[in-house]
Amino acid sequence: MSEAALEPVVRERAGPSLVWLIPILTAVIGVWLIVHTLTDRGPLVTITFRTAEGIEVDKTRVKYKSLSIGLVEGVRFSPDFSRVEVRARLNKEAGHFLRRDTRFWVVRPTLSARGISGLGTLLSGAYIEIEPGQGAPQALFAGLETPPVVHSDIAGKRITLMARKLGSIDRGSLVHYQGIVAGEVLGYEIANDYRNVLVYAFVKAPFDALVRSNTRFWSASGIDLSAGPDGLRVKTESLQALVFGGIAFDTPDPQDAGVEDIAGLVFTLHDDLKSIQEQSYASKIRYVLFFEDSVRGLTVGAPVEFKGIKVGSVIDLRLEYDERNSAFRIPVMIEIEPERIVERGERMKRAPREAFQALVKRGLRARLQTGSLLTGQLYVDLDMQPKSPLRLANASRAEPELPTVQGNFDQMTVSVKGILEKLEKLDLAAIGADLQGTLKGTNAIANAPALESSLADLAGSLANMRSILRKVDSRAEPLTANLEQALAAAREALEKSKATMALVDGALAPESPLHDHAVRLAQELAATARSIRSLVDMLERNPQSLLFGKKPPGEQ
Repeated sequence: MSEAALEPVVRERAGPSLVWLIPILTAVIGVWLIVHTLTDRGPLVTITFRTAEGIEVDKTRVKYKSLSIGLVEGVRFSPDFSRVEVRARLNKEAGHFLRRDTRFWVVRPTLSARGISGLGTLLSGAYIEIEPGQGAPQALFAGLETPPVVHSDIAGKRITLMARKLGSIDRGSLVHYQGIVAGEVLGYEIANDYRNVLVYAFVKAPFDALVRSNTRFWSASGIDLSAGPDGLRVKTESLQALVFGGIAFDTPDPQDAGVEDIAGLVFTLHDDLKSIQEQSYASKIRYVLFFEDSVRGLTVGAPVEFKGIKVGSVIDLRLEYDERNSAFRIPVMIEIEPERIVERGERMKRAPREAFQALVKRGLRARLQTGSLLTGQLYVDLDMQPKSPLRLANASRAEPELPTVQGNFDQMTVSVKGILEKLEKLDLAAIGADLQGTLKGTNAIANAPALESSLADLAGSLANMRSILRKVDSRAEPLTANLEQALAAAREALEKSKATMALVDGALAPESPLHDHAVRLAQELAATARSIRSLVDMLERNPQSLLFGKKPPGEQ
């Protein structure tokens, strides 16, 4: 075969080569995977926290109702290094959660007034909880440093309270209604005037329907300790309120119901229920009192009582200097609440001041009394003393003045001072000298020899008297026996005489002289028997009469 026949024949092929199909197909698949991955990947959210405690990249998850919906992809500082920015990737289906009111917080083990929470994170680690909100879409959020007390899906009302001081109330403290847990405290902050505290609380359904514009709130923290006629009473809302603080509320009767819409209202948080009852009396009358004695123990808030019933309180007392007479005086300002006094008439309601002035003319006076001997606390006591003089200081004040008198303790002090002054006027030295002389004379008489001999003679006389009495006692019984025998013989003779008289009376006529002699003989025998009986009775009672004779009548 020739060499020309073995040469290859080269021909040009029309169209693209099939080899390029493989990279093209690979590129298409890659683009498709990238697009599919990008379209299926959820949104990226940035959350700022004060600290990154417990947060780890590619480990810390974002959860909603304990279901994982995202993962933390990165953690970095904010531009000013004041906070930490956490970037988390959420699932695609969770993208609609990212709204303006959405809230994020880190769940860690926490001890609060509600108890211990987040114990599950001890094994699984901390995670970020999300609570969906409303509003426009948003990708940058400021996380909460503590979990919210009330979640947005719980029905109820948010209320704002203003208190003079926070006390033991804290975030998570319970709100009670009739002893039942009706809500929780969300938080607190100082008011704009820097003198009060704003407390934010939440009342859940169905108790939120009871919160109206006239609802009263008071602090239920601590223990209410009171002493009354039935003994010592200890009262507290609950053990949890005792430890962590709490708030209680109440709404007046339906006829006094207020407005249901409480948006924008700020309620007053009272110290206790008693203070609310004290403030329920709207009508108040101010009077000024001037006491000459010390007011030590009298404080602002001390009660003003009328016959043991509180009718007001002390609102102010201070020391004043009068330049006109260069003297000091203590005006005590009191506030009387006439609504506490029930009157059968309209005068106390229409013109309470005139009614009190009429009582002053009839003898109404004020005085200081000791409320407790243990603490020394004083109170103002009003009483009717028509015999007391009308004593006024005439201080030309705007408030009317009530006359005052000295209290019982002050009167007792004055009496003791008077007694002491009288004792000081006595010549105690002369009295002591006379008393000493009298004692010396008595001592001389008591130690005199004549007194000793007289006592010895008296002792001898008493011994002789005892001997005589013993002899009388030994002879009284035989004498009594002889007298009884004589009496028996006399009675027997009397019976025989009566029998003889009967025979004689039957034998003789009544007109004969013998009959008269017999009657007289019987009468004499009867008188003799009576005398003997009297003698025996007297000897039985007083056997010593044989020696000393019969005592005159009236002597014992």
